Amino acid sequence: MTDLVYVLNGSNLNMLGKREPHLYGTTTLAQVREHVEALAVKLELGCEFRQTNSEATMVDWLQEAFERDAAVIINPAGFSFASVPVFDAVKLIQRPLIELHITNIHKRDETYRHSLVSRAAMGVICGLGVNGYLVAMQAMAMALRGNSPFGA
Repeated sequence: MTDLVYVLNGSNLNMLGKREPHLYGTTTLAQVREHVEALAVKLELGCEFRQTNSEATMVDWLQEAFERDAAVIINPAGFSFASVPVFDAVKLIQRPLIELHITNIHKRDETYRHSLVSRAAMGVICGLGVNGYLVAMQAMAMALRGNSPFGA
């Protein structure tokens, strides 16, 4: 059986490539998706790649991932910093969960430094730009095969 990984993207990531390109670059989320899905195939992982601007939809998808016993890579975007419902749903996940941010949230202003999701994540990747998605998928493959890069 192939392990399944949900790659979930939060608010405003549908505007990737257009919104604040000085911070997030010019690569679109559709391009990120293509690269992530291609890497998932090479790593022999199933991949559900999704984006929503709705907190409720993100909660539903996390619950779905839990029900399907899937691992999760999540770029919660704005849901990171104030969404208790997303945080509670993230805590449901029994498989590895990696939090991902395109920018280095620790270099940003105070509003963007303290993610609730980090409290439940196996690991956090930030500041690598959109390449962080590929790093996260590789780290996830290792974790699912018992070779966690996070020492856990």
